[in-house]
Amino acid sequence: MAQAKRSNLNPRLFTPELMTALTDAGVLARRSGQGRLTPEALLLQLIHEQKGPIRRILAGFAQERGFDLPDLEREVERLTRVHAGRDSKLDLLDDHGDTTPLSEEMTIVLDEALTIAKAMDEIRAAPEHALAAMSQKGISTAGVLQHHGVTPSAMLQVLESTALQRETLTRDLVALAKEGELTPLYYRESLLRELINLLSLAKDRHVILLGPPGVGKHSLATSLAHLMAEGNGPAGLDKLVQISEAALIDAPDRAIRAGLRQARGGILVLSDLHRFFERTVRPEVIKAAREIQQAFLNQDPVLIGTTTETDFDEKLAPDSAVKGHSHTLRVPEPDHAETVAILGVHRGQLEHEYHIEISPDSLETAATMAKRYLGDAPLPDSAMHLLHRTCALVRMGAQQDLAFRPQTTSDEHLDAEDVLLAVNMMTGVPVDKLGADQRSRYARMVEHIHQRIIGQDEAVLAVSRAIKTARVGLKDPKRPIGSFLFLGPTGVGKTELAKALAEFLFGDEDASIELDMSEYQNESSVNRLIGAPPGYVGYEGGGQLTDAVRQQPYAVVLFDEAEKAHSRVMDVLLQVMEEGRLTDGQGRTVSFSETVIIMTSNLGSEYLVEPVISDAGRELVMGEVKRHYRPEFLNRLDEIILFHPLSPEQLRLILGLMLKKEQKLLQAREISLEVSEEARTWLLAQNDHPEWGARPLRRIIRKWVREPLADYLLKADPPPGTEVQLDAGADGLTFSTR
Repeated sequence: MAQAKRSNLNPRLFTPELMTALTDAGVLARRSGQGRLTPEALLLQLIHEQKGPIRRILAGFAQERGFDLPDLEREVERLTRVHAGRDSKLDLLDDHGDTTPLSEEMTIVLDEALTIAKAMDEIRAAPEHALAAMSQKGISTAGVLQHHGVTPSAMLQVLESTALQRETLTRDLVALAKEGELTPLYYRESLLRELINLLSLAKDRHVILLGPPGVGKHSLATSLAHLMAEGNGPAGLDKLVQISEAALIDAPDRAIRAGLRQARGGILVLSDLHRFFERTVRPEVIKAAREIQQAFLNQDPVLIGTTTETDFDEKLAPDSAVKGHSHTLRVPEPDHAETVAILGVHRGQLEHEYHIEISPDSLETAATMAKRYLGDAPLPDSAMHLLHRTCALVRMGAQQDLAFRPQTTSDEHLDAEDVLLAVNMMTGVPVDKLGADQRSRYARMVEHIHQRIIGQDEAVLAVSRAIKTARVGLKDPKRPIGSFLFLGPTGVGKTELAKALAEFLFGDEDASIELDMSEYQNESSVNRLIGAPPGYVGYEGGGQLTDAVRQQPYAVVLFDEAEKAHSRVMDVLLQVMEEGRLTDGQGRTVSFSETVIIMTSNLGSEYLVEPVISDAGRELVMGEVKRHYRPEFLNRLDEIILFHPLSPEQLRLILGLMLKKEQKLLQAREISLEVSEEARTWLLAQNDHPEWGARPLRRIIRKWVREPLADYLLKADPPPGTEVQLDAGADGLTFSTR
């Protein structure tokens, strides 16, 4: 006969305290040889727990009824040896992987405990619910419990009096404020006055706070709790209740019912109200939404919900119960002065938490830097996040100082420079003060870039000026560091300059964002650039440009062959240059204020055929540019730079730079490469398309140097220290060693 299939008890249905008691009782049952977990074993375990709630409850009954708790304990212990019970199909699986079968009566007790908990709008069954279930008629423990006064009706009174002590589903913020347990907050007085005015209406006084995440909607409600504790809140409302987020996730319907019950005579705060009105298959969420709809139709309690403008329009406004019986109050992002004041209110708490001192000027810096560089989140949330990161950075430095140099005094003082360092670590943007070495490096920026870029002095000077101006803080904070249009024939260094700039800034020429505009020739390609809007294919994927800049806000962004992009794509670039930001398909703002925008184009390159560009040639090129781009686009560019064709001498110098890269590749094998002037002349002679500038040189080097050299090294296998000579004769290139 096939054995009945068994399953494990779901631990999410019970509080951690009850699960621990069940686990310990299971261990006792296995050790005693009972073989299964019974109500008697659980009751005995709950009595044994000296600091547990059941022992306190039973001690109260003992005092009231005049019996000794040890006597009850002995009676229950005797019962555990008598009643083994029958197996159910349910096992208890503990954290160690051990299983204990539950008796049928134990299964009934736990099921009844859940029923009692649900009837009281509790999320999980607790030890108190289990004790009430074990006192029910028909359970083997009922006789001994009822004999000592632990009856179902007596337990009901106990449960009602200890509901909030068992599991904190709700918090009355007004009560906490009166007890000094609520964190002080900055009062946004005009918003608070307007909120209190709406809450003081005779009817339909529910309020929905609108604003993006992080602007302080919940803080506004908490500030109201402080005012109510001082007796300065709306008349007739004496409590402001908040529901546990964990409870809202686990059992939203019961959590909402509990919150509405506890908030009677006051206010219930519902954060992210829209989540209950989204399309969902969870029946608990649907039930919670119905409870909330009914609450909007009633007057008690008053509801304060929070949401965003978009979520209100899409999910809440269509609901007549919500929109028809509530008022909206927009919570804007605080300005700089308000943000500094908000940080000032939290300053003392941060100093206490991190054991450091925070200078007043660092608050100003945090507010400024957060607004400029942490654009993903609004003020004051972004500034608070930055300040926390800075505090952790300073504290970590102080701890390391104490660990390695215990005789010295640790720096536990947070100042503006620490905030700048934290911004640098969080974003990669070098906003900290320049040291002597950095100042010297930026001063020699032109010379550094010319180590890679041959000629093109105008272009190198233009981008260098923009970078140096930004690095010393003299740029428009709302626009990119620089926006350039590079014009010229292929192979003259337009893309190479962008890579050289990335290498100077980041130490890696590949640390740039490069987009080929020939892939954005139709109107729908805008969605690939910034991300598709909600409801369109690819919405979850994000935008190739916006996602890249969000991850790397300090970047060189290269738009190659810009003239091939669709006009709508160029409108996006116009917004970047004009406003220094973009909003992606998911509504997130991406800052471009720390990017260098470089667009390359071949427009008018047929007029750039001489190494020295004449005034007439320049006018012809600009005529082509003006016919292709709108005036407002050209006016937003910092500079339009013409790249001239490369002379034979410059091509020879570029070949030398490329050969140096080949020589560097050989250093790993401790082999050097020497290339004679005759070999260089021969390689340059292989360029069948001089009008393509330096572009063919890479192919020439690969074909005539790298590939033959690889064959040579494989055959000769020269030892470390060998010098390979590359020369040219009547038969072409030759390799030799010495």
